Amino acid sequence: MMPEQPPKITTRHHGGQITAYVIPSDTLGALEPAAVFQPRSGDEVVASAVRPDLERAVYATLDAVVCVTRAGDVVWESTFEPHSDTRYGHRPSCAWSLDGRTVWVYRPDAMAGRGSEDQWVVYDADSGAVLFRRELETVGHGAEHHVHPLDDSVYLVIGEGQDGAALIRGAAGAEGEPEFVTYPWPDRCLIDLAPDGKQFMTVDHGQGDVAFHHHPSGDVLFTLPVDAFGYDPEDAFVEWSGGYLTPETAVVTLGGESDDEEEWYRYHLVDVGTGAVSGEITVTTANPYELKPLGDGTWLTGGAAESPVRWSR
Repeated sequence: MMPEQPPKITTRHHGGQITAYVIPSDTLGALEPAAVFQPRSGDEVVASAVRPDLERAVYATLDAVVCVTRAGDVVWESTFEPHSDTRYGHRPSCAWSLDGRTVWVYRPDAMAGRGSEDQWVVYDADSGAVLFRRELETVGHGAEHHVHPLDDSVYLVIGEGQDGAALIRGAAGAEGEPEFVTYPWPDRCLIDLAPDGKQFMTVDHGQGDVAFHHHPSGDVLFTLPVDAFGYDPEDAFVEWSGGYLTPETAVVTLGGESDDEEEWYRYHLVDVGTGAVSGEITVTTANPYELKPLGDGTWLTGGAAESPVRWSR
């Protein structure tokens, strides 16, 4: 029997505020705000995450990570030192652990001019004390956190521009200190973790294929190139989007350009148990990255500044 999962939460940035939406198990349509957090005056939020109990949020600016309450009080702040005068090309990111006890923050220090390498920092969620700090052998522009749904490990995929992407996993070690594992591929982008925690999905940085991997080893279960979906690799590519619609089915996004230079994209379904391509799903979105499968047969649409909408087949 799977343990009870915390509520699924997504955030949006509206009018300088961080708005949290709880994704209910039985409701479709536009989601209503569940909590609103007010960043400090003058802070430009580039990433945010809300604790599962909706009582606190963390957000990152280019120069700091800040934890606030629903009343707008600052619980703690950690400033990225030394100060960076570089305004573009580096975006920190943040995430809560599954149990809400720690906050994980990616610092793109190399591109910010703070050093030769990036950092991944784990904070105590209550005090803001630094518990662990990992120096990374990356020079990233930004990154995304993916929190494992069962074992509290955290995946970090770092985008290094034309140099590819790095994938690292942090997990609790025998003595309580995190163990960090860097996967041996410099060119695979993590797209999603399976809702049952058994595998994960990546797309080639060059967009030539999609692969499915065993968690936590990373062993490749199967790979599907562009032509497996019925397209000519010269005319189509795999988008860095999609994810797990259910534990058994993934959505893989294929894109390209028509003869009249019109961009197109389509959402294909893959049976992750057999590796078989099993049709398409029709979704109306403004761009191929707007679709967010939720792992329970439903998905979200809506841009970064829009209220999310939950759909089902």
